[in-house]
Amino acid sequence: MAVHGSEGGLLRICTAGSVDDGKSTLIGRLLHDSKSVYEDQVVSVEKASKNRNAGPIDFSLFTDGLKAEREQGITIDVAYRYFATSRRKFILADTPGHEQYTRNMATGASTADVAILLIDARNGVRTQSKRHARIARLLGIKDFVLAINKMDLVGFDQEVYEKILDDFSEFLTGASVHAIPMSALEGDNVTTRSIRTPYFDGPPLLEYLETVQVHHNLPALPLRFPVQMVIRPNQDFRGFAGQIQSGIIRVGEKVTSWPSGNTAIVTRIVTFDGDLAMAFAPMSVTVTLDREIDTSRGDVFTIEPAFVGQKFEAEVVWMDERPLDPGRVYLLKQGTRTVTAEINHPLMLNQIGTVEVSTARPLVFDRYSDNRGTGSFILIDPATQFTCGAGMITEPARESIGTVVAPMSAAERIARLARHAASDEDAIEAVRQALEEMLA
Repeated sequence: MAVHGSEGGLLRICTAGSVDDGKSTLIGRLLHDSKSVYEDQVVSVEKASKNRNAGPIDFSLFTDGLKAEREQGITIDVAYRYFATSRRKFILADTPGHEQYTRNMATGASTADVAILLIDARNGVRTQSKRHARIARLLGIKDFVLAINKMDLVGFDQEVYEKILDDFSEFLTGASVHAIPMSALEGDNVTTRSIRTPYFDGPPLLEYLETVQVHHNLPALPLRFPVQMVIRPNQDFRGFAGQIQSGIIRVGEKVTSWPSGNTAIVTRIVTFDGDLAMAFAPMSVTVTLDREIDTSRGDVFTIEPAFVGQKFEAEVVWMDERPLDPGRVYLLKQGTRTVTAEINHPLMLNQIGTVEVSTARPLVFDRYSDNRGTGSFILIDPATQFTCGAGMITEPARESIGTVVAPMSAAERIARLARHAASDEDAIEAVRQALEEMLA
């Protein structure tokens, strides 16, 4: 089983911090000094740098790709860059620092293994820096680079460096933090150690990123297999297709389909390249069962117990200019299931808050800290279809702890079978089979 993030593997990185702390410049310098940009890109950036009076080369232009970004000198959207060294491959998300683009920062952090949190040495820890740190921690990032940038503008003062480090320690409780005094503009401690920081004895940024150990052993987690599609090309085949969110599934194992609570034995694991005896996250497969059970898109196969309920507590990052209204009903999308939901607490744009979520239909979920796939969701405004919030589940509602929903009644099950049938003939056949099962 592969461990993602081990040395030699792929590392996903995001930047974070307040506006003008130098995120794009740092990433541009990192790409340039690691020889990860083409010569024609360097020539283009050198030319653009002269037009902006930014010195011989403006490193931020390697990542600020939108025209609006270049005109304003800021990052608006998430800019993804792919580069590699002899030791590791990287996917890097340069995220915006402006408060109004906080939602884009959350997008970039949602899949990251490591967050590079930049602080302007002149300004110290600012509100947006704290907000980005909290979002990154909520999204499960445990490894941080605290990049104390623009140290050249404060004379590489050790006291400034240590004060910022002390101020920020309380915001990253429980995380692994590698603090680096640096100058992204002049290259100090980016790819090589700087002689101007004799008090710093750790590795520079690139060396740290090449060697940091980040373990994402998805197969070791409990099985969570959300059904994306029911495949029935003929009367002899009925398979359940989807991507395994976590865990391992094997032929011969008994699985439970939630929220119905029905169980069956796995008879085949089908892929484009042939059948498998075993599959694990994050593989996409089609599973067949030894008997017909009522399972459709949005249901989840598990082996171990899971929380199944309609109420839970969550941390929500609100991304819409229209405030969250507890009196409105929103669409909640979690995995392959979309349900209507109500939120008990108002939130404003870019606000992060603890709320209780009530859904119209049961969901299968985990705490986000235990499983990112089944512990996260997005909220959608049904009127505009705008993604207005992102949520991380922290706890099931008190009355749901340790419980699962009861299986559907016979009448509910028959009604559901009829609703999901492709034609009247299929509905009649599905109801007939269900009645035979119940009477057997």
